[in-house]
Amino acid sequence: MVKIAIFGAAGRMGQAIIRCSRRLNDLQVVAAIESSQCPFLGKDAGIVAGTLDIGVPFSDNDREGASKAEVLIDFSFPSSSARHALLAAEFKKPIVIGITGLNNEEKNSLKKASAQTAVLWSPNMSLGVNILNAAVGQFAQKLADYDVEIVEMHHCRKKDAPSGTALRLAETIAAARGISLDNAAVYGRHGNTGERRPGQIGIHAVRGGDVVGDHTIIFSSEGERIELSHRASSRDGFAIGALRAAQWMVGKPAGFYDMSDVLGLK
Repeated sequence: MVKIAIFGAAGRMGQAIIRCSRRLNDLQVVAAIESSQCPFLGKDAGIVAGTLDIGVPFSDNDREGASKAEVLIDFSFPSSSARHALLAAEFKKPIVIGITGLNNEEKNSLKKASAQTAVLWSPNMSLGVNILNAAVGQFAQKLADYDVEIVEMHHCRKKDAPSGTALRLAETIAAARGISLDNAAVYGRHGNTGERRPGQIGIHAVRGGDVVGDHTIIFSSEGERIELSHRASSRDGFAIGALRAAQWMVGKPAGFYDMSDVLGLK
Protein backbone atom coordinates (compact mmCIF):
# COMPACT_ATOMS: atom_id res chain seq x y z
CA MET A 1 0.00 0.00 0.00
CA VAL A 2 1.52 3.30 -1.14
CA LYS A 3 0.72 6.15 1.22
CA ILE A 4 0.26 9.53 -0.46
CA ALA A 5 -0.07 13.11 0.75
CA ILE A 6 -1.89 15.61 -1.48
CA PHE A 7 -0.97 19.30 -1.47
CA GLY A 8 -3.76 21.52 -2.76
CA ALA A 9 -6.17 18.77 -1.76
CA ALA A 10 -9.30 20.95 -1.66
CA GLY A 11 -8.84 22.25 -5.21
CA ARG A 12 -10.55 20.76 -8.25
CA MET A 13 -7.61 18.49 -9.06
CA GLY A 14 -6.95 17.61 -5.43
CA GLN A 15 -10.53 16.45 -4.95
CA ALA A 16 -10.40 14.44 -8.20
CA ILE A 17 -7.25 12.68 -6.96
CA ILE A 18 -8.96 11.83 -3.65
CA ARG A 19 -11.97 10.36 -5.48
CA CYS A 20 -9.90 8.43 -8.02
CA SER A 21 -7.53 7.04 -5.38
CA ARG A 22 -10.38 4.79 -4.24
CA ARG A 23 -10.27 2.99 -7.61
CA LEU A 24 -6.71 1.79 -6.97
CA ASN A 25 -6.35 -0.84 -4.27
CA ASP A 26 -2.67 -0.22 -3.55
CA LEU A 27 -2.94 3.53 -2.81
CA GLN A 28 -4.00 5.26 0.38
CA VAL A 29 -4.45 8.99 1.02
CA VAL A 30 -2.91 9.69 4.43
CA ALA A 31 -2.74 13.50 4.31
CA ALA A 32 -4.79 16.24 2.63
CA ILE A 33 -2.89 19.52 2.89
CA GLU A 34 -4.33 22.98 2.28
CA SER A 35 -3.57 26.58 3.18
CA SER A 36 -4.47 27.99 6.57
CA GLN A 37 -7.28 30.00 4.89
CA CYS A 38 -9.05 26.93 3.53
CA PRO A 39 -12.66 26.75 4.81
CA PHE A 40 -12.54 22.93 4.86
CA LEU A 41 -9.80 22.57 7.50
CA GLY A 42 -10.75 19.83 9.95
CA LYS A 43 -13.38 18.32 7.64
CA ASP A 44 -12.96 14.86 6.16
CA ALA A 45 -11.29 15.11 2.75
CA GLY A 46 -13.24 12.21 1.28
CA ILE A 47 -16.62 13.70 2.13
CA VAL A 48 -15.64 17.12 0.74
CA ALA A 49 -14.43 15.42 -2.45
CA GLY A 50 -17.80 13.74 -2.88
CA THR A 51 -16.87 10.21 -1.90
CA LEU A 52 -16.92 8.23 1.38
CA ASP A 53 -15.37 9.26 4.70
CA ILE A 54 -11.67 8.35 4.43
CA GLY A 55 -10.70 9.36 7.96
CA VAL A 56 -8.31 12.07 6.74
CA PRO A 57 -9.16 15.66 7.68
CA PHE A 58 -7.88 18.65 5.74
CA SER A 59 -4.85 20.13 7.49
CA ASP A 60 -2.49 23.06 6.98
CA ASN A 61 0.46 21.20 8.54
CA ASP A 62 2.53 20.41 5.45
CA ARG A 63 5.47 19.02 7.43
CA GLU A 64 3.30 16.53 9.25
CA GLY A 65 1.67 15.53 5.97
CA ALA A 66 5.03 14.98 4.31
CA SER A 67 6.25 12.86 7.23
CA LYS A 68 3.25 10.49 7.00
CA ALA A 69 3.46 9.74 3.27
CA GLU A 70 5.70 7.73 0.98
CA VAL A 71 4.95 9.92 -2.06
CA LEU A 72 3.76 13.54 -2.26
CA ILE A 73 1.41 14.86 -4.95
CA ASP A 74 1.20 18.61 -5.51
CA PHE A 75 -1.58 20.50 -7.28
CA SER A 76 -1.43 23.72 -5.29
CA PHE A 77 0.06 26.92 -6.77
CA PRO A 78 3.38 27.61 -8.53
CA SER A 79 5.02 29.33 -5.55
CA SER A 80 3.73 26.65 -3.18
CA SER A 81 4.88 23.84 -5.48
CA ALA A 82 8.43 25.16 -5.39
CA ARG A 83 8.32 25.19 -1.59
CA HIS A 84 6.79 21.71 -1.44
CA ALA A 85 9.51 20.34 -3.73
CA LEU A 86 12.15 21.62 -1.31
CA LEU A 87 10.17 20.10 1.57
CA ALA A 88 10.14 16.77 -0.29
CA ALA A 89 13.92 17.02 -0.68
CA GLU A 90 14.30 17.67 3.04
CA PHE A 91 12.22 14.60 3.91
CA LYS A 92 13.73 12.53 1.06
CA LYS A 93 10.25 11.79 -0.28
CA PRO A 94 9.47 11.59 -4.02
CA ILE A 95 7.05 14.22 -5.27
CA VAL A 96 4.71 14.44 -8.27
CA ILE A 97 3.92 18.01 -9.39
CA GLY A 98 1.20 18.86 -11.91
CA ILE A 99 1.21 22.64 -11.72
CA THR A 100 1.50 24.91 -14.77
CA GLY A 101 2.53 28.56 -14.92
CA LEU A 102 5.86 28.05 -13.14
CA ASN A 103 8.39 30.83 -13.65
CA ASN A 104 12.10 30.16 -14.14
CA GLU A 105 12.91 30.62 -10.45
CA GLU A 106 10.23 28.11 -9.45
CA LYS A 107 11.41 25.61 -12.08
CA ASN A 108 14.93 25.99 -10.73
CA SER A 109 13.64 25.16 -7.23
CA LEU A 110 12.19 21.92 -8.59
CA LYS A 111 15.50 21.03 -10.25
CA LYS A 112 17.39 21.90 -7.07
CA ALA A 113 15.13 19.55 -5.10
CA SER A 114 15.70 16.79 -7.67
CA ALA A 115 19.34 16.57 -6.57
CA GLN A 116 18.08 15.22 -3.23
CA THR A 117 14.94 13.27 -4.17
CA ALA A 118 12.86 12.10 -7.13
CA VAL A 119 10.87 15.01 -8.60
CA LEU A 120 8.35 14.44 -11.40
CA TRP A 121 6.92 17.53 -13.05
CA SER A 122 4.49 17.46 -15.95
CA PRO A 123 2.14 20.24 -17.10
CA ASN A 124 -0.40 17.53 -18.00
CA MET A 125 -0.75 14.21 -16.18
CA SER A 126 -3.17 12.67 -18.69
CA LEU A 127 -1.86 9.41 -20.13
CA GLY A 128 -3.55 10.24 -23.44
CA VAL A 129 -2.00 13.71 -23.71
CA ASN A 130 1.47 12.34 -23.08
CA ILE A 131 1.05 9.65 -25.73
CA LEU A 132 -0.24 12.42 -28.05
CA ASN A 133 2.85 14.50 -27.29
CA ALA A 134 5.09 11.63 -28.37
CA ALA A 135 3.08 11.19 -31.58
CA VAL A 136 3.24 14.93 -32.32
CA GLY A 137 7.02 14.76 -32.30
CA GLN A 138 6.91 12.03 -34.95
CA PHE A 139 4.48 14.03 -37.11
CA ALA A 140 6.56 17.19 -36.78
CA GLN A 141 9.70 15.39 -37.87
CA LYS A 142 8.20 13.49 -40.78
CA LEU A 143 6.12 16.48 -41.98
CA ALA A 144 8.88 19.02 -41.51
CA ASP A 145 7.62 21.42 -44.21
CA TYR A 146 3.99 21.46 -43.02
CA ASP A 147 2.58 24.52 -41.27
CA VAL A 148 1.69 23.76 -37.65
CA GLU A 149 -0.75 25.52 -35.34
CA ILE A 150 -1.84 24.64 -31.79
CA VAL A 151 -5.24 25.67 -30.43
CA GLU A 152 -6.14 25.10 -26.78
CA MET A 153 -9.31 25.89 -24.82
CA HIS A 154 -9.83 25.88 -21.06
CA HIS A 155 -12.37 27.08 -18.52
CA CYS A 156 -12.80 30.76 -17.77
CA ARG A 157 -11.00 30.51 -14.41
CA LYS A 158 -7.65 29.37 -15.79
CA LYS A 159 -5.05 32.02 -15.01
CA ASP A 160 -2.12 31.17 -17.30
CA ALA A 161 -2.11 31.26 -21.11
CA PRO A 162 -1.22 29.49 -23.23
CA SER A 163 -1.66 26.29 -21.27
CA GLY A 164 1.35 24.38 -20.06
CA THR A 165 0.26 21.50 -22.26
CA ALA A 166 0.18 23.69 -25.37
CA LEU A 167 3.68 24.93 -24.57
CA ARG A 168 4.92 21.38 -24.03
CA LEU A 169 3.47 20.34 -27.40
CA ALA A 170 5.12 23.34 -29.06
CA GLU A 171 8.45 22.49 -27.41
CA THR A 172 8.18 18.94 -28.69
CA ILE A 173 7.48 20.14 -32.24
CA ALA A 174 10.37 22.61 -32.15
CA ALA A 175 12.78 19.99 -30.80
CA ALA A 176 11.69 17.47 -33.46
CA ARG A 177 12.42 20.04 -36.16
CA GLY A 178 15.67 21.22 -34.61
CA ILE A 179 14.55 24.82 -34.22
CA SER A 180 14.21 27.28 -31.34
CA LEU A 181 10.68 27.72 -30.02
CA ASP A 182 11.55 31.26 -28.92
CA ASN A 183 12.20 32.15 -32.55
CA ALA A 184 9.36 30.12 -34.08
CA ALA A 185 6.43 30.74 -31.72
CA VAL A 186 3.61 33.11 -32.65
CA TYR A 187 1.07 33.67 -29.89
CA GLY A 188 -2.19 34.52 -31.63
CA ARG A 189 -2.49 36.92 -34.52
CA HIS A 190 -4.02 40.37 -34.78
CA GLY A 191 -4.07 43.09 -37.40
CA ASN A 192 -2.17 43.13 -40.66
CA THR A 193 0.33 40.38 -39.91
CA GLY A 194 1.24 39.63 -43.49
CA GLU A 195 1.61 36.14 -44.88
CA ARG A 196 2.42 33.28 -42.56
CA ARG A 197 6.17 32.75 -42.53
CA PRO A 198 7.52 29.21 -43.00
CA GLY A 199 8.66 27.56 -39.78
CA GLN A 200 6.27 29.38 -37.49
CA ILE A 201 4.52 27.49 -34.66
CA GLY A 202 1.20 29.20 -33.96
CA ILE A 203 -0.15 28.89 -30.41
CA HIS A 204 -3.66 30.11 -29.61
CA ALA A 205 -5.49 30.19 -26.26
CA VAL A 206 -9.29 30.23 -25.92
CA ARG A 207 -11.09 30.64 -22.57
CA GLY A 208 -14.71 30.08 -21.62
CA GLY A 209 -17.23 28.20 -19.53
CA ASP A 210 -16.23 25.01 -17.75
CA VAL A 211 -14.02 23.38 -20.40
CA VAL A 212 -11.60 21.04 -18.62
CA GLY A 213 -9.04 21.10 -21.42
CA ASP A 214 -9.05 20.76 -25.22
CA HIS A 215 -5.92 20.70 -27.38
CA THR A 216 -5.70 20.43 -31.16
CA ILE A 217 -2.52 20.36 -33.24
CA ILE A 218 -3.04 21.17 -36.93
CA PHE A 219 -0.53 20.18 -39.62
CA SER A 220 -1.35 21.84 -42.97
CA SER A 221 0.11 21.80 -46.45
CA GLU A 222 -1.10 22.41 -49.98
CA GLY A 223 -3.97 19.98 -50.48
CA GLU A 224 -4.32 18.39 -47.05
CA ARG A 225 -4.70 19.03 -43.33
CA ILE A 226 -4.13 16.69 -40.38
CA GLU A 227 -5.66 17.45 -36.97
CA LEU A 228 -4.63 15.66 -33.78
CA SER A 229 -6.93 16.40 -30.85
CA HIS A 230 -7.32 15.54 -27.19
CA ARG A 231 -10.42 16.57 -25.27
CA ALA A 232 -10.80 16.05 -21.54
CA SER A 233 -14.40 15.68 -20.35
CA SER A 234 -13.45 15.47 -16.65
CA ARG A 235 -10.39 15.80 -14.43
CA ASP A 236 -10.37 12.09 -13.69
CA GLY A 237 -7.93 11.35 -16.52
CA PHE A 238 -5.41 13.78 -15.03
CA ALA A 239 -6.00 12.39 -11.53
CA ILE A 240 -5.45 8.78 -12.62
CA GLY A 241 -2.26 9.82 -14.40
CA ALA A 242 -0.96 11.56 -11.27
CA LEU A 243 -1.75 8.48 -9.17
CA ARG A 244 -0.03 6.19 -11.69
CA ALA A 245 2.97 8.51 -11.54
CA ALA A 246 2.97 8.31 -7.72
CA GLN A 247 3.01 4.50 -7.89
CA TRP A 248 5.88 4.60 -10.38
CA MET A 249 7.93 7.01 -8.26
CA VAL A 250 8.24 4.63 -5.30
CA GLY A 251 11.89 3.67 -4.91
CA LYS A 252 13.13 5.87 -7.76
CA PRO A 253 16.52 7.54 -7.24
CA ALA A 254 16.90 11.31 -6.99
CA GLY A 255 16.43 12.97 -10.34
CA PHE A 256 14.11 15.02 -12.51
CA TYR A 257 11.38 13.01 -14.25
CA ASP A 258 8.26 13.57 -16.36
CA MET A 259 5.35 11.48 -17.61
CA SER A 260 7.32 10.18 -20.57
CA ASP A 261 9.46 8.31 -18.02
CA VAL A 262 6.36 6.79 -16.43
CA LEU A 263 5.04 5.66 -19.82
CA GLY A 264 8.40 4.41 -21.11
CA LEU A 265 8.40 6.86 -24.02
CA LYS A 266 12.03 7.94 -23.77
